[in-house]
Amino acid sequence: MMKYGGEHPWIRAYMAGVTVPAVFLLGVMMFYVMARLVWELPVTVERVIAFPMAIIPNAWGLWNLLYVALRGERAVSLGCHGALLPWLLIPLGWPLASLMDIEPALEVLLVGLVGVSGLYYLLWRFLVTPLNRIVGVYRSCEATISA
Repeated sequence: MMKYGGEHPWIRAYMAGVTVPAVFLLGVMMFYVMARLVWELPVTVERVIAFPMAIIPNAWGLWNLLYVALRGERAVSLGCHGALLPWLLIPLGWPLASLMDIEPALEVLLVGLVGVSGLYYLLWRFLVTPLNRIVGVYRSCEATISA
């Protein structure tokens, strides 16, 4: 029986990380298309949705890859590791938002940062962790490190 991803734990870690936000953003995009075209709601988020659709799934995949690569050197749960990701993504998205003439209030961003960190903790803890186990990321990394 062939294992998924062969003996490449880094590819499997990336794929497990990309899965959750890609499926979520696909659902968001489907709802947006239905609201815009079927129900004819005057919602225009084209400028705002481009950054998350391009960056967030890749960031999740690379963040999961970083977790797996550093797994033996720290004792942080995957949920806590995932909760740190918004602290990187939101400051990167802020200048991009101002380039698109979107000026979010600082208070909203700070409250949102804490809320998004909590949501990311739950998503990483209860969705990405089992995906890592399903694709055998931990098992193959331990075999790679011990060999």
